[in-house]
Amino acid sequence: MITELKQVYPVSQHDRLEKKCTDTLPTEEGGDGGGSFTSFISFMVGYFVFIRDVDVSQLLETHDKLKALLGQASIALSASTGLIIVPTVISLSRTLSRLAIGLDKRPDLVANLTSREAAAGAEEAGERVTLAEDSANLIREAFKKCASERSGNVSGLDSNGRPEGRRIGIYLMANVCLKLFFHCRKLRSAEQIFALIYQQSPPLSLYPAAQRTTFLYYLGRYHFANNHFYRAQLALQAAYNQCHRLATKQCRLILIYLITANIILGRFPKPYVYEKTAARRFRDKFTPICQAIIRGDIASFRALTDINSPSAAWFLHWRILLQIKNRCEVILWRSLARRTYLLSGNRGDAANKKAATLSMEDVLTLAIFLEQRALGMGIKEGNKDSTSQNSIDGKQHANSIFIFPPTPADTPPARQSEDEAQYGYVDPDLVDMVDPPGPDLPTMETVESMMASLVDQGLLHGFISHGQKRFAIKSGVKQSPPLRAGFPNAWATLSAKGSDEVPGWVKEGQKRLGGTVMHLSNARPVGA
Repeated sequence: MITELKQVYPVSQHDRLEKKCTDTLPTEEGGDGGGSFTSFISFMVGYFVFIRDVDVSQLLETHDKLKALLGQASIALSASTGLIIVPTVISLSRTLSRLAIGLDKRPDLVANLTSREAAAGAEEAGERVTLAEDSANLIREAFKKCASERSGNVSGLDSNGRPEGRRIGIYLMANVCLKLFFHCRKLRSAEQIFALIYQQSPPLSLYPAAQRTTFLYYLGRYHFANNHFYRAQLALQAAYNQCHRLATKQCRLILIYLITANIILGRFPKPYVYEKTAARRFRDKFTPICQAIIRGDIASFRALTDINSPSAAWFLHWRILLQIKNRCEVILWRSLARRTYLLSGNRGDAANKKAATLSMEDVLTLAIFLEQRALGMGIKEGNKDSTSQNSIDGKQHANSIFIFPPTPADTPPARQSEDEAQYGYVDPDLVDMVDPPGPDLPTMETVESMMASLVDQGLLHGFISHGQKRFAIKSGVKQSPPLRAGFPNAWATLSAKGSDEVPGWVKEGQKRLGGTVMHLSNARPVGA
């Protein structure tokens, strides 16, 4: 076919090619005002031109031509002939997605494009749109036309209970868009995909397992990035359960975020999880962090989540380091309070109705000790020298840049001003500045606020006596042991607060909020 196109319909004979398509295909069809095939004919002409002129060795030029062809296909998708072109649109979208991501990883190939945009003044209008984002925006338009299908049943299902019309391509197109948006880190654009699906799509369970798994993976990652970890683990757990066990790469991707979300919620992996093929080498990454959280070991936790830790590069690559470092802080302090109670807590006397108590001063003492150890402070004199006064294991204190090394005794004094004699060189703009404060160590206010936060979140049961600086444990109606009553299971507490409804996940029989009309004619007045 390509040879025939080049010989019979060369570039100079474009009109003949267009006339051939027009004469072969009908231009009128009921349901579109007599012009339903017009856009389809334009697409067919563009398709023949594409396969005739494309040079796959010129990747950037191929991308531009493929994008133009997909634009024509998207227009034809909205006509009455849209159903027959859905598989073609999906195939073109996948090809464009792979090509855009490949080019985005090769800046040397798009250097001419960047220079051309800069010369045209495109960058003056705002942030430059990458090839991946530009391609995703085009594919999103085709996705919208699949999701906004109005023909057929109101539910979008045929007589067999399967999606009908252009709705068959909703999740295929959505997954291609989401892949591109996550690649270029445009979560706000991904949010539009989930919102539209939540309002207009048939239930996800009616689509093939591959589509369900991919969509739930991206939905889980979206909620993970927005700090909705319970929603994320629900979606990711469903994606993992439906993922084929031979798809090791996909299972591994899901497990990375599923394990992280569960750790943040206080649910740590069982040993058998690490024995799975998809979880190879996960034990060395996650187990030390889990052990530090369980012990309430602030120093070890700080070292493991430090940017210079051995596993930091791996966590940063998957974009989970900051979530672990910041969001696990709550459970870390709960474990510290629990460990303090085990070491020095007052067990109380149930017979005399005396509550078990915990000294917050003891919690403060442990917190300061661990924070100092994390900062490399409190080292014995025999183990430090002049170059490691503020460092331990190669980790310097945050304020060590303000500490000047001592001048050797045999160095002759230089001519200095009064400020320079005291501080070394001082910039004139900083002459009147005060010395920087010491490290930010926990205080009693810090401990009280953390304990109050834990009580408010249900991770501690009891009340705080600010005057006595103690925390009293409520034993409850069943007179449970103080350790169980005062320190409930973190996962059970946090999961009980969550809802099984995950925005973006359409389930069978689920009532969706989008488009709901609330009738208030029979509502009672406020306060009645």
